[in-house]
Amino acid sequence: MAANDYRAYLRNHIDMEEAPARAPQTGSTHRALIFGTLTVMGLLQVASSVAILLHLTGYLREVDLASAQQSPNEEMHSETLIADPRDPRILKEKKERCRQKKDTRMPSAHLPIKASTSFSISMQDRNGLTMIHWDVDQGSLKKIAYQDGRILVNESGYYYVYAHTCFRYAEEHDSYKEDVSNLQLFQYIYHESHTQSVIKPVILTKSGGTLQWNIPNIEYNMYCVEQGRGVHLKKGDGIFVNVSNAWLLDPAAEGTYFGTFKISD
Repeated sequence: MAANDYRAYLRNHIDMEEAPARAPQTGSTHRALIFGTLTVMGLLQVASSVAILLHLTGYLREVDLASAQQSPNEEMHSETLIADPRDPRILKEKKERCRQKKDTRMPSAHLPIKASTSFSISMQDRNGLTMIHWDVDQGSLKKIAYQDGRILVNESGYYYVYAHTCFRYAEEHDSYKEDVSNLQLFQYIYHESHTQSVIKPVILTKSGGTLQWNIPNIEYNMYCVEQGRGVHLKKGDGIFVNVSNAWLLDPAAEGTYFGTFKISD
């Protein structure tokens, strides 16, 4: 009995001596685990700080934009290489590009009188009207045509039409020996509608007057008429100018001219 108690005492004593030896191993393991955890947390914190800094400087956003812009270009380039020109989608895109490139200028025209035109004196000139012909080479036409004294509209819309004519009697007219003491100097702007079966010109404006020039006492005489108005014109319509006593017209471009420009649809 005493021997058994002694052996038990020895066994318990040995266990107590071995226990402190195992304790230090467990403590070192815990310290390694804590150190590793702190290291990982530190690295994560550093990575987060770097990401926030890059975001604030806009670097990430620039990279994203650059990649986003590069990708569609690459895709479009690859599609262009393999696209069939007869593909309806390709044809539609071409039509859209052509529509966008369409001339957006408003139609307009400004034409001076033809200086080379010589109007002779006749009964028709004295008592009737003469159509003025204009110089296209010295004038300006934008999306508008000209033919035989007429400005022709290519686009329907509301236009402003104007005309300015100057009549003058100078020394070079003395050879005509005409009585100019009582002259009727008138200007008419006409509108021809080509949408009608019968083309009948309509007077848009009329202006002028009767003058009494005293030629023996005055060597140079001039009288100018200017008028204009708005009018709705359809595609193909024409406008032109008639005057009385056309042989007295001033051939200077700044004295006699005719024009129009589109205001709205």
